[in-house]
Amino acid sequence: MAADLLRHRHRPKTKESPTVSFESMWAALEPVGRDPRTGGYRRFAWTAEDHTLREWFAEECAARGLDLTEDRMGNQWAWWGDPDRAAAEGRQGVVAGSHLDSVPDGGAFDGPLGVVSAFAALDVLRAKAEQEGWQPTRPIGVVNFVDEEGARFGVACAGSRVITGVLDPDRARSLTDADGTTMAEALTRAGRYPRTVGRDDEALRRIGCFVELHVEQGRALADPDHPAHGHAVAVGSGIWPHGRWRLDFPGEANHAGTTRLEDRHDAMLGYATAVLSARRAAERHGCLATIGKVAVQPGGVNAVPSAVTGWLDARGADEAAVRAAVADVAGEAERCGATLTEESWTPPTSFDTDLATRLQRVLAARTAAESGTEPQGIPLLGTGAGHDAGILANAGVPTAMLFVRNPTGVSHSPQEWAGDDDCRAGVTALAAVLEDLAGESA
Repeated sequence: MAADLLRHRHRPKTKESPTVSFESMWAALEPVGRDPRTGGYRRFAWTAEDHTLREWFAEECAARGLDLTEDRMGNQWAWWGDPDRAAAEGRQGVVAGSHLDSVPDGGAFDGPLGVVSAFAALDVLRAKAEQEGWQPTRPIGVVNFVDEEGARFGVACAGSRVITGVLDPDRARSLTDADGTTMAEALTRAGRYPRTVGRDDEALRRIGCFVELHVEQGRALADPDHPAHGHAVAVGSGIWPHGRWRLDFPGEANHAGTTRLEDRHDAMLGYATAVLSARRAAERHGCLATIGKVAVQPGGVNAVPSAVTGWLDARGADEAAVRAAVADVAGEAERCGATLTEESWTPPTSFDTDLATRLQRVLAARTAAESGTEPQGIPLLGTGAGHDAGILANAGVPTAMLFVRNPTGVSHSPQEWAGDDDCRAGVTALAAVLEDLAGESA
């Protein structure tokens, strides 16, 4: 019902200007999965909210006459042009996009800005084709990657990991959420077929290069003391190595009011030790470590915990430092009787250097032409946040990123933000990049 309302209220028109199309798409997405108490979003994979988002994506494709395909993990691909014929002729597609899911109480921009901007940039190019006769020599695609945040099943970028073969399909199907529902069960309930999940070389063959636009998860572009200050858009250079680990602490359930302290086997004490250990390890090794999720059994206020599971997120510029910090946390946890299990790991990721340089050149020329000034350098930024772009880059796909200024510097929170002018600048930049990559000079 909600999807039907969104469809009829905000169905885009092919004659809309890119600015209007951006605004109508943003308005349609704004209420989906939003918690009225916190203002944050809860858009988790293979839920009712996810279904509404997927229907929204399909409707945007239909309104533009784009061909919609899905790969073996359910990632959605919208194509202007025939990617299979082009790939057979050595003209693989140029793809933009991101994801629509969120972390618990996440912000509005992380993910959706990239998808909406990709559709709006495509509208710019389709208008150029209609008004000026410009035609791409390569097909252009828009992608919605499923389960990028890993908020439900614990593995980030599950959609891109599966199709690139990084995440084993049997393991993917067996992942469980907080309620004990496996991904296979969630897929079945969503009307899908879990046995089809797996690496998808056919989908990958269609991609000549991928450009992911994303809100900046930091404030380099807004920081007066940073060299990148004053720019609305930057080009990404790479992603820090990062991973997630599960810590399982054993204990014994007992009555909180009658069990003597010396008789207790309290699983929470080991967990608390690990939390403090993670902070000390991060400081010691010059990286980042966070334990931001915990599950307690039996979960009663008046019960001594019998089991506690915590999840460690660790990342940093240096892989050895991250691994050393995790080893320190593991050592402390093991002394408390816990076990540590690696759930995901992404190595250091450098985006395609030639592609990044090309994006910088294109954007510098576009900015100079619009302002009537000499070309200025476009900043190059690295990031500690993981993205589907990183998974594709590590799989050998030429990949780049664009970051749009975030004045708050906050992400994974309702305070995450990008101003209207900067969002428009992002669409303009992405359209210029796609025009160059899909045009005669590709």
